[in-house]
Amino acid sequence: MTMQNTMSDQEILTDLLTSEKHLTSTVNTFITESTCANLRQNLKTILTEEHSIHENLYNIMNQKGWYPTSDAEALEVQKVKGRFKPLQG
Repeated sequence: MTMQNTMSDQEILTDLLTSEKHLTSTVNTFITESTCANLRQNLKTILTEEHSIHENLYNIMNQKGWYPTSDAEALEVQKVKGRFKPLQG
C-alpha cells in the first residue's frame, strides 16, 4: 500500500512564497558581490522579475485570506519615516 502526501493549495503557495523570499535575498547578495557590470545588470533584471512573481503570489494568498495584512497606522508610518529622514542627506 502506498501513501500519497499531498499539499493543499495554501501550503503550495506558502512554500512558493517562502522560496521567492529566499531567492530574491540570494540574488540580491549576488548583485552586491559581483564585480562584473554585465552580470550585475542581468541579475538586476532577474531580481525585478522575481519580485513580480513574489508580488503575484502574495496577492493571490492575500485575496484568499491566507496572508492577511493590515494597514499601518498613520502615526507609525510617520515614526518610521522620521527614522530614515537623517539618512536622506
